[in-house]
Amino acid sequence: MVYKIKKSRLRLIKLTIFVIIIFLFIMLILSKINYSSKSENQNINKVTTAATEVIKVPVWPAVLDRKEFDKRLLVLDNYVYPATTTATTTLVIKRINSKKTSTTTIAIKPPVFPVYATSTNVTVPGKRWPASTVYPNGDAILPFKRILAYYGNFYSTKMGILGEYSEGEVLRRLASTTAMWNAADPTTPILPAIEYIAVTAQGTAGVDKMYRAVMPDEEIEKAYSMAQKAKGILILDLQVGLSTVEKELPKFKNYMMRPDVHIAIDPEFSMKTGKRPGTVIGTVNSDDINYVINYLSNIVKENKLPPKVLLVHRFTEDMVTGANQIKPTPEVQVVIVMDGWGTKERKIGTYKSVIDQEPVQFTGIKLFYKNDIKSPSTGILSPAEVFSLKPMPIYIQYQ
Repeated sequence: MVYKIKKSRLRLIKLTIFVIIIFLFIMLILSKINYSSKSENQNINKVTTAATEVIKVPVWPAVLDRKEFDKRLLVLDNYVYPATTTATTTLVIKRINSKKTSTTTIAIKPPVFPVYATSTNVTVPGKRWPASTVYPNGDAILPFKRILAYYGNFYSTKMGILGEYSEGEVLRRLASTTAMWNAADPTTPILPAIEYIAVTAQGTAGVDKMYRAVMPDEEIEKAYSMAQKAKGILILDLQVGLSTVEKELPKFKNYMMRPDVHIAIDPEFSMKTGKRPGTVIGTVNSDDINYVINYLSNIVKENKLPPKVLLVHRFTEDMVTGANQIKPTPEVQVVIVMDGWGTKERKIGTYKSVIDQEPVQFTGIKLFYKNDIKSPSTGILSPAEVFSLKPMPIYIQYQ
């Protein structure tokens, strides 16, 4: 009897072990299936993510906030919405020594409201500014930011601040000046810039008799590096001498393909008469400027870049002829910069006569650390004084 009981227990133990083994085997299979399923899901997720990344390629051109663009243009031009919408008013007149009163209606000047269009920016009837031009593509710098540039050439201590101080000192001063202008107008962030004279007018003819020198690549790269350290942009300035913008501009195509490189042309040293730079003031016409605009526009379109900025320096009427024929494009924003030096009164007067009178798109002003303080001047224009100009400059340059 005892033997039978022991035998029965042994069978039970064996059966239990067998069941446990089967259970563990089933669990092992299930875990493998689950792991395989997870891996499959992860692979699917990776494919989905990859597909999503492909779909999220940036659209070009970017969409412009036209409402904000127009609003900022009106601010630059000091436009104030009229307090009334009526064109007439009624006066109540009480005659002296009489209890009678009479009323009369007189006409007053009707209020002027902005006019909005679908393809061009806001304008104000009867006003020169804002100038009517095409809307830029999205990601345009102006008028969402104000450009603040330090100007010069590394080879010369007389052409501007870039050649007067070490790189570290220039960047320190640029940061300090940026902070000053940001404090003066917190609503329009400052974008720092290095405006480097990449083609400099010369007093001697040179090998090709063009009275200009083209800067080597290493110097331009140095300027570009400074702009990046300042978290800003690089502007290449062209003083073409007896050459032309059509000949000089293409030399810098590789730089213009970078999204943060822009162009300035200096008519003062564009010597169409054949005279040596510095002996008379040079000139450019609308054809020259439109050539640059179209050249830059093609680069922007070919490389799907944000809009470029083109600066045109000016302090006399003859420096830029045919200003009303200058045609900005969605790819290129145009700034006419008043770069004459002298007393505050003289600079303001020149700004009114050669910048305000011939609207193109945006305006700028150059401030001279040395020439603007020569007697009888009392100092350099302050941010508040610059902001009092109409239209308000969106580009500020220090030389």
